[in-house]
Amino acid sequence: MRIGFIGDIVGKPGRLMLKRHLKRLQQEHFIDFTIANYENASHGFGLTEKNCKELLGYGVDMMSGGNHSFDKKEILGMFDTYPLIRPINYPRSTPGEGLFKTTVLGAELAIINLMGHYTMPMVDNPFTMIIEVVEKLRSEGVKHIVIDMHAEASSEKNALLQMLKEDVSAIIGTHTHVGSDDLQVVEGCCYATDVGLTGCRDGVIGIKSDIPIKRFLTGLGGHFDVPDDCKAILQMIVFELDDMGRCVGAEKIKIYDDKPKVVTQAWID
Repeated sequence: MRIGFIGDIVGKPGRLMLKRHLKRLQQEHFIDFTIANYENASHGFGLTEKNCKELLGYGVDMMSGGNHSFDKKEILGMFDTYPLIRPINYPRSTPGEGLFKTTVLGAELAIINLMGHYTMPMVDNPFTMIIEVVEKLRSEGVKHIVIDMHAEASSEKNALLQMLKEDVSAIIGTHTHVGSDDLQVVEGCCYATDVGLTGCRDGVIGIKSDIPIKRFLTGLGGHFDVPDDCKAILQMIVFELDDMGRCVGAEKIKIYDDKPKVVTQAWID
């Protein structure tokens, strides 16, 4: 199976990039299932039901979240209706689930949303929890396991790779909005520290640059805003899994506005 993974979709510019390009990319790269991170999809903070339906209509199959999952309170009633998950290491009483299971080309696929510790909300230890979750999935015969590791620290993401590279199909990092140049296949596990945002590329991590710059210069904050008109980018990782759930190849796709796509192949180790 071939899976497409899109990182943090930031506001209207990010959603419009999916509208323009996603279905064509799915055809050109023979993508069987598409995952996207929704936590910044509605004007940079959270997800509304309207925008959820919009993204699903553009070809996204399911969506994972992060520390901004609950910024729009209407999401509390959406988890039972739409293919959405939030970080699995939130407290058990938190609405929603952190694990999504489906069948793709006759094989069971499990997607896990996991959140790191550094600078993040108070959650359970992601490292001890994920070991138990993966062991349970493997005991149930699930071989195709994908993790969205939503974390600030690159060390946390890299440590997760070293822990689980023999047991999961892919570990894809989200949250920083800055794409990393380290897409690789390590002993059958697809890994990238961060996919990078889909949205504005000429601001600061997808938002207007005035308030972030003001904060850096003065220490004073303000309201972050996503511009309606900007230079945009779409970033997606596509990886192929064999029948045993091992990754046999991966590529990073970038599209700047409406220019021809740029495709980079993963290093296979």
